[in-house]
Amino acid sequence: MMDCRNDCPAISTAGPSLARTSPQRRRWLRVTTGVAAIAAGATWPARAVLPEKTLRIIVPFAPGGGTDLIARLVAEAMAKDLGRSVIVENKPGAGTIIGTDYVAKNTADGSTLLMATFAHAVNPALHAKLPFDSDKDFAPVALVGTSPNVLVVRPDRPWGTVLELVDSAKAKPGTLAYGSFGNGTSAHLAGALFANLAKVDLLHVPYKGSAPAITDLLGGQIDMMFTTVASVAQHLTSGKLRALAVTSARRSPSWPDLPTIAEAGVPGYMAESWYGLYAPAATPQDTIARLNAAVSQAVKSDGFRTRVQGEGLVPAAGAPAQLTDYVRAEQERWRKVVADARIKAE
Repeated sequence: MMDCRNDCPAISTAGPSLARTSPQRRRWLRVTTGVAAIAAGATWPARAVLPEKTLRIIVPFAPGGGTDLIARLVAEAMAKDLGRSVIVENKPGAGTIIGTDYVAKNTADGSTLLMATFAHAVNPALHAKLPFDSDKDFAPVALVGTSPNVLVVRPDRPWGTVLELVDSAKAKPGTLAYGSFGNGTSAHLAGALFANLAKVDLLHVPYKGSAPAITDLLGGQIDMMFTTVASVAQHLTSGKLRALAVTSARRSPSWPDLPTIAEAGVPGYMAESWYGLYAPAATPQDTIARLNAAVSQAVKSDGFRTRVQGEGLVPAAGAPAQLTDYVRAEQERWRKVVADARIKAE
């Protein structure tokens, strides 16, 4: 209930005072007043449910990547809605475990949030023991959005379609190589899923990040990558790389002419990047609701949608339960891929 010591208007003396009514009457007045406020579309001030301090979004990656960009755009838009500072802090390391653990053990008052990604769903399958429980130590705030990866090759390679690539891989088992950002990353597991469903034997080459992997792809040391749109957009535009398909279940609004891998000949294939905000598990529900509303306003804004278009991001921002359901499905999908391919963390 709202604290009326400073913010509420004085009670009129024209009628019986609340203090002079019966307990039942006082309860009735409180309930009806609250219902009337909700019906009128009243909004609670941020201070009613959030602490009076700067909010932080923890990004468990180094600055400059796609997750960092999305987090900063969300923070900027949330700050306008909440009327307070929202900043991004980068805490990279251990495949997102360091930054994720930091949030899990932080104060559960809504002031510290985690920008989770693909790794949040996959790490439980890759690591026998984590310093946190991915399901129990976090409260979902909102699914920010999803985006496809893209299957790219050099333009001088003889594959114009996904099926041509599959046929070549079947003709030369274990010789075609795909690069990734490291063991257990989205680029690695997207390739492992492709090999599994297409029934081909591909050679995985892990790198320490996307930049060196793309450099070797451009140089011809590896044959293909399942990478983010943002990381190769300039090379696709310049013609230095060729995209064969997107990895998502549906075509990307940013690349509508590219088929999905499933459409292009590998039924059942789907792998995508995603971004979701979490708070520590004990965060009050009214605080979660206020944060969810701020995220929803952020991703619906024209400014946000325009600036993420080049990333291929499809904004989401539904109820907190949407993030829970989405991540559970991701955990189940990738647990099987990790087990089948016998993938282990570095």
